[in-house]
Amino acid sequence: MKTYLVKQKFRLGGERFDIKDDRGNVEYQVEGSFFQIPKTFTIYDSQGRTVSRITKPVLTLLPHFEIQLANGSSFYIRKKWTFWRDKYQFDNLGLRVEGNIWDLDFRLLDDRGQTVAEISKELFHLTSTYQVAVYDDQYADLVISLCVAIDYVEMLESSSS
Repeated sequence: MKTYLVKQKFRLGGERFDIKDDRGNVEYQVEGSFFQIPKTFTIYDSQGRTVSRITKPVLTLLPHFEIQLANGSSFYIRKKWTFWRDKYQFDNLGLRVEGNIWDLDFRLLDDRGQTVAEISKELFHLTSTYQVAVYDDQYADLVISLCVAIDYVEMLESSSS
């Protein structure tokens, strides 16, 4: 099991921040595009290799993101039309989500029902801070990419209100 700490550092310009493990070592680096259309985020591992690219298309009725992993797979996060609470749909994720994803307190389970990761938002911080526990290392890149995308959606939603 590996634990990561993700602190929200998004700004409307260029973004660059580190994701550290529980010992304070930099495991991932997130770099956002500056004035680029469509908006993209690239996540690098500690050796500087590209882990994933997150793209937010511009001309869509409701927000959605495509996350392309370095291994060639990709999945999508799409906002669904609702009147009450925000709802999102995941396409091609390959994992089941349990819990409250938009309050950032949820688990990801594989097809056998085994928990592969847990993400929880820490309270009482000036910026959004998430504790990410990954139980199966093969899912680490996917989970970190998902967390960064959700964090960006949360920043967009809070800045628009």
